[in-house]
Formats: sequence, structure tokens, C-alpha cells
Amino acid sequence: MLLTVDVGNTNIHLGVFAGAGEHATMVRDWRIHTEPNLTSDELALLVRGLLGSDVEQVTGVAALSTVPSLLRELRVMVPRYFGDGHHHVLLEPGVRTGVPLLVDNPKEVGTDRVANCVAAHHNYPKGPCIVVAFGTATVVDAISTKGEFLGGAIAPGVNLAVEALSEHTVTVRKVELMPPRSVLGKNTVEALQSGILYGFAGQVDALVDRVRDTIDGFDSDDVAVVATGFLAPLMFDECETLTAHHPYLTLDGLRLVYERSKQQRRR
Repeated sequence: MLLTVDVGNTNIHLGVFAGAGEHATMVRDWRIHTEPNLTSDELALLVRGLLGSDVEQVTGVAALSTVPSLLRELRVMVPRYFGDGHHHVLLEPGVRTGVPLLVDNPKEVGTDRVANCVAAHHNYPKGPCIVVAFGTATVVDAISTKGEFLGGAIAPGVNLAVEALSEHTVTVRKVELMPPRSVLGKNTVEALQSGILYGFAGQVDALVDRVRDTIDGFDSDDVAVVATGFLAPLMFDECETLTAHHPYLTLDGLRLVYERSKQQRRR
């Protein structure tokens, strides 16, 4: 089995795949809160605890981290606890993914965005693709029909905005993120829910529409607009432009990068 680890600013998303290539299937996945001060040993303890007896079935690891402190710990943890002659890949700048990054400075592109690009092009190959990642930030990225990363837009995420609002206002508190009875809230909680959910949905739809209107090749019916990230289930039904929801797109991208790396190693 292949263990995939996506360390983000808010959550660590882990998944286990059985099989390879077109026969690969997600067996199980977990999300845990990100603690940036974890050591490699503590991180390994968490991962092995979640895997339980299945840890003995792990034959490879593919991982990434957008948190610099945990990227350093991953470099130690993976070979120390999952080495034993098994192949592993830590996705960072310089790793061959097969994705042309058509931006000013490719090293600035987050590795989670690269993994999403790999998986989106693989899973939705009929035309261009737009990936909307709902995480700590809301990220809208465009991938060409050839699988090229064309760039994207980054905005504050839903949770980040809610926390900022409650922190900087006296009368506003954190609320449960769920659709209100009406777009016109009859109390403070519903007014916040309306502004947050429908406001962010409108932001995403506007960005997607602008990409489709202004970028060559994105005005056709073959464009897939894929939602992913831990807040995607909340936002998917509120956005009019989203066409698909892939809950573990980043992990699937890690799997594909791992398989490519393994094939290159054999050559």
C-alpha cells in the first residue's frame, strides 16, 4: 500500500492507496489538525497510530508540506520510519512531476498546487481544468489541455476570514458554517452565515467566470471546474460554476507523482 501525506497549514490529510495505475483505489483517509512544532518522531507516532496494524502493509510513501517546519521533519521521518528499502517521494521543488509550470518563478508554486494540477489533468483529460482548493486560502488554478500549470488566484480562506472578523470586532462571534434560512439574515448569526457562504461562493464564481472569459481555451464546454480541500463539501452546493468535487485530489496527485518517480527509477 502507498501512504500519502499532505501537510497543510490547517490540516494534515493522510490517505492509503491499494493497487497502482488505473487500479489504484483509496482505502482510507484521515485528517488531523496541523501542529507546526511537531517533531519527526511525534509525526511518525501520529501516522503509525492512525494506520494501526496496516502500517506493516505500507510499501511506499509520497508526501508534501506547505509548512516549512514540518517539511524539515518529513525529510527525517519518512526514511527513518518508512525506509526499509521502500521507495518514497517528498514532493518539493526539483522533483520531476511532468507538469510545465508556466509562471515567473516555478519555485514559488506550492507543491500542493502542483499535486492538484497533476491529478486534475489525469482525472479530467478531455479539456482544460480549473481547480478550486478550499483550504486555509481559497486558491483558483488553471491547467491547460496539455497539463500545463498556467497560474492562479489566491484569496483568504473561509475560516481565515471568519477568525479575522471575530478577532477584530467586539459584537461578532464565530458561528457554525451552514446555510441560513434566507440570504437576508433575521439575526446576527444568520447574517454572518449568509455573508460568509454566499459571499465566498460569489467570489469563487466571479474568479472562475473571469478565467473562462479571458484565458484562451477556457470558454468551451469541456472545462472541468473541480473543487477540493477540507471546506469543499461546505461550498460545493453554493457555487454555481463548480462541476465536480474530488475530496482527495492532492493525495491522488501525490500518488501519480510517486508512480512516475518509481518508473523513472526502474529505467
